[in-house]
Amino acid sequence: MSDRNSDGLRDVALWRTFLAAYRSRSVSAAARMLGLAQSSVTAQLQALEARIGEPLFDRHARGIRPTPRADDLANRLAGPLDALATALGSPPPADAPPVRLGGAGDLLAVLAAPALASAVAGGLRVTMTPGLAADLLDRIATGSLDLVVSAVRPRGRALPTVALFDEEFVLVASPSLGIEPSVDLRPDALASTPLLAFAQDVPILRRYWRHVFGIRLERAPALVAPDLRALVAAAVAGAGATVLPTYLIAGELADGRLVVLRETDDPPINTLYLVRRPGPLAEGVAVVERALCDAVADL
Repeated sequence: MSDRNSDGLRDVALWRTFLAAYRSRSVSAAARMLGLAQSSVTAQLQALEARIGEPLFDRHARGIRPTPRADDLANRLAGPLDALATALGSPPPADAPPVRLGGAGDLLAVLAAPALASAVAGGLRVTMTPGLAADLLDRIATGSLDLVVSAVRPRGRALPTVALFDEEFVLVASPSLGIEPSVDLRPDALASTPLLAFAQDVPILRRYWRHVFGIRLERAPALVAPDLRALVAAAVAGAGATVLPTYLIAGELADGRLVVLRETDDPPINTLYLVRRPGPLAEGVAVVERALCDAVADL
């Protein structure tokens, strides 16, 4: 922890800034957590890097990534600095309340839970609440959730909101059904194939039929399950055809359990938003935000 000119003890404030940036993976988030100007955080990190003699973070468009040297320093510093914060009356992150995250159940299970694994293993506490967008937005507006991944953008500016990523939807089925994939596939090729839907009014299927086939879907679904994971399982088992977001079925597509029935350069997309409860940005919330953003960066 030593540098060229100091034993490091006089740099406690700088190391505190470093740790906030390390945990949040964002200069702006670290600034909000510490109540500093973003320029001050940047200057403090640059001062530390000058004293260490090597970079601590790689800068990129979506935030900052720690270098191996930063990983080593954070592992050594976190305990002592959190203990110091406790002695001075500020609880360490492990004593903070859980971050309350809402979203669709399938997204929480397939995307959010793995994305947060490292942070949870490191002491962060998270409580996940599945639900529909409208209900979750009502809950975050009343303060009972900290973050929501929503398919609906909140109205107005009361809730801080950023676009997280675009879901891309594809028409899929098990190869066991014998449907020949084709860029020219038409709905009549699916006339005898059961359709699997998220809801009785088939919103995802209807949108795909209109966007890709250019016609209105007139068929009723053979299976309705309000959880996309159930549709994945049913499709893999050969129950019928369905429309699903690609991030949810990456493994099934890769190993051939599902096939895309019609490739298109213009698939239907749906933007998902990351919505935050108004007020000061707690450190744990910043960590969850950054982990989710990192997880979807390559989708």
